[in-house]
Amino acid sequence: MRLSRQILDRLPATVKRPEYDPARLAVGIVHLGIGAFHRAHQAVFTDAVLAEDPSWGICGVSLRSPETRDALAPQDGLYTLKVQDGEGEELQVIGSVAELLCAPEDPEAVLARMADPATRIVSLTITEKGYCHNPATGQLDEAHPDVVHDLQNPARPKSAVGFIVEALARRASAGVPAFTLLSCDNLPSNGHVLKNVVTRFAELRDPGLANVIRELASPSTMVDRIVPATTEKDRSEISVAIDVVDAWPIVTEPFRQWVVEDDFPLGRPAWEKAGVVFVDDVAVFEMMKLRLLNGSHSTLAYLGYLAGAETVAEAMALPGMEALIEGLMVEEVSPTLPALPGFDLAEYRRALLQRFRNPALRHRTWQIAMDGSQKLPQRLLGTIRDRIAAKSSYDRLALGVAAWMRYARGIDEKGNGIDVRDPLAGRIAGVAQPLQRPEEIVAALLRIAEVFGDDLSSDEAFRDTLVRTLARLMSDGAAAVVKSHA
Repeated sequence: MRLSRQILDRLPATVKRPEYDPARLAVGIVHLGIGAFHRAHQAVFTDAVLAEDPSWGICGVSLRSPETRDALAPQDGLYTLKVQDGEGEELQVIGSVAELLCAPEDPEAVLARMADPATRIVSLTITEKGYCHNPATGQLDEAHPDVVHDLQNPARPKSAVGFIVEALARRASAGVPAFTLLSCDNLPSNGHVLKNVVTRFAELRDPGLANVIRELASPSTMVDRIVPATTEKDRSEISVAIDVVDAWPIVTEPFRQWVVEDDFPLGRPAWEKAGVVFVDDVAVFEMMKLRLLNGSHSTLAYLGYLAGAETVAEAMALPGMEALIEGLMVEEVSPTLPALPGFDLAEYRRALLQRFRNPALRHRTWQIAMDGSQKLPQRLLGTIRDRIAAKSSYDRLALGVAAWMRYARGIDEKGNGIDVRDPLAGRIAGVAQPLQRPEEIVAALLRIAEVFGDDLSSDEAFRDTLVRTLARLMSDGAAAVVKSHA
């Protein structure tokens, strides 16, 4: 028996269920990128306030694969959220996803839903690469194949940017006010980046439309929750626990945080009642999270993977790793952060280390290592730039970058191939794999301007630091280099 609305009342008493009737939801939010993170984060915050106002149901859109739609549509959009740490677990059925669409199969259905006046928010979790932008500059990549396609085929877009602009064009033509754009991806100033790429795309398509889009509300956000990929073991254990089959449950940690700039001309759910923090400017929160959590996470992932650790918890258990990550956060990252009055930064760092140690979350280092070329600029390189400007050391940060270079080259410490998932994977392997000397590898990868820009690639001290660090990784191995920090 599959999880569905019809069997909600048959679930075990220990399983929390929606406090509203999911069948009575109306769609008010279209979410592009209905992946695991959204279903563990924004959909959960929304679920908590739908009893008060059921007009904010979510239409979840897959931009690439029908897998999520195929798994959840037979379940009426319902799925189980398993929250766990070393002390126990809680199970909750989330009902906020009222509709599921697959964009490649029916782009018109997606555009019609986005153009519907009832849709007041279009939110996104499409990862850094989904913005079709240059990560080093934040500008639209006008040569991106999806951008080229969408400019030529506006009614059958492939990219999130293409869908957004076509939907806004239809709303403008019909006299319907623009929806609010809400980026929930790990990008600094994510709302500004999204509005910039959307506006530039509109300029290329229709300058008149671009003038309308310039007035669009696109608040920035900071999102935080660790969400590993769901495994077959997770599916089996959760289905046994709820006594019905759930084809795609979600496993996550107890911690969750969402900080949002409060700019929603057409209204929004009462998310503050579920714990969302609304502020005038989210930039300080974004920088803190991207540099402390995400920068540490990437460093953990690359070093941990190279050292043979499958999960973050295993990587944290490597001799020297916790001292390395704590030193990175305390001595190199925290001095670059602006003051946040009333916020206990030391407690936040302590909580991060505890979250990384959570043995109940099997968050794979390989998963976190994906798309490094898109993540490094905001997670590590921005901090390094600030350290260089302050004439301060950045050895631990450089170790994270060197570990990425070692990993992205595509060959592990035993000489076996690495399944590198990255938009630039082929290009990186093409320039780095034939090379053997650390100085040659560093020089070749620093020439990738989309990652390092023009400034870091020409900084001799930065290059020399990377060469020394990569040489140690290649000669001694990641585990030994990490252990030296114990």
